Amino acid sequence: MAAAREHWWHPIGDPSRGRRLVKVLAWFVGLAVVVGLLQLLGVDVTGWFSDVWDALTGIGVGYLIVGWTLQTAQTTLTALGWFFILRAAYPQAPVLYRQILAAYAAGVALNGFLPANIGTFVMLLMFVAIVAGANFAGILGGMLVQKIFFTLVGAFVYVYLFATVEGTWERQFKLPHDHPALTLMAVAGCLVLIVLLIRIFRRKLHEVVVKAAQGGAILRRPRQYLVRVALPSFAAWIAKLGVIAVFLAGYGIAVTFHTVMSVAGGNSIANTVSVTPGGVGVNQATNVAALGDVTDAATATAYSLGQQLAITAWNIAFAVVIVIWAFGVAGGKELVGQSYSDAKGKVAEQRAARREART
Repeated sequence: MAAAREHWWHPIGDPSRGRRLVKVLAWFVGLAVVVGLLQLLGVDVTGWFSDVWDALTGIGVGYLIVGWTLQTAQTTLTALGWFFILRAAYPQAPVLYRQILAAYAAGVALNGFLPANIGTFVMLLMFVAIVAGANFAGILGGMLVQKIFFTLVGAFVYVYLFATVEGTWERQFKLPHDHPALTLMAVAGCLVLIVLLIRIFRRKLHEVVVKAAQGGAILRRPRQYLVRVALPSFAAWIAKLGVIAVFLAGYGIAVTFHTVMSVAGGNSIANTVSVTPGGVGVNQATNVAALGDVTDAATATAYSLGQQLAITAWNIAFAVVIVIWAFGVAGGKELVGQSYSDAKGKVAEQRAARREART
């Protein structure tokens, strides 16, 4: 009931078709009112939309095909890593690769238009359903393993962007040189804080590690992890960067290592902090900021929206085909629907727990 009150404004998930239509119409009316007010205040919103639309429709079909191909490679390769993680964790319950691919593709597609990364929860719950003997804690352990590589490359992107800011190192090393005592005190304080946090959370962390140990079974065989998880993940990451590069080229924006890294870093931040469906709005803001030195705001916005719309549409179409292939029409609909309902419950539980912790 509380979850329903929280999302009274959201058309997705409302059981009543009439209410869904009313909510969608209300959104359109609200947007029209906002645009009208901005026009009255002298902001040329319609002209900006006209420029964005011209840029959105300016990309060639060839760029779309290459971008969709690379996106398919990213999805299939990431799912391959998941397949080997789960096969190592639950060797007694062999599962078909196409089923893991279907669950992962469904999660990616749902994250494109649902808020709060609900698609990720749907994917995890689908894994629990299709892998015999699996539990949610074990699947979460598998996700931690799956995230190792992507966390490392994400850190590489952030460090690269940080290092390329002019004057960064001079500013950072000026403090230790001019104030050594203050620097030592700050380092000592950080170390004390880390020790205290370890002592406080060690027992809870141990419990989580024990529960999730099964999901991380492949880490006990480092060579298998490197070949079966890290290598496909690396290839998937390269494909992801390729998608960015292709769409940048499609919109006439300079394709360099720096621009690709800037967009990748901005998208990562947006996906982390955004609560909007698919990160809409936040992605565009970060992309405009990242590309401010190489193109104008209208073109950067058109690129961001164009890539997001094209990739989201492709992810949905791909997921539908793979889910039907793996589970059939009726089975796929039931599995995704039930996992979606459970995922909303998980998200509501997390929000309730955070509210209790704050109070």
